[in-house]
Amino acid sequence: MIEVTKKEKETTSSVIRRFSRKMQQSSIIPKVKSLRYNVRVKSAFKKKQDALKRIAKNKVKDKLRKLGKIK
Repeated sequence: MIEVTKKEKETTSSVIRRFSRKMQQSSIIPKVKSLRYNVRVKSAFKKKQDALKRIAKNKVKDKLRKLGKIK
């Protein structure tokens, strides 16, 4: 965690400037930006569940097609 304390006779803007400089030097911002759109990998169990749902849905569609209820 980055902590910046205000020194005597220091303006608020200079404290903010020091804080932002420390943030950039600590490489927290690039790490957070790289994780921003990172998609987590699905677990094997979740992949298997999704595949089984897809197969079941396709079976229902095939059955309805054979009965002529959908094109």
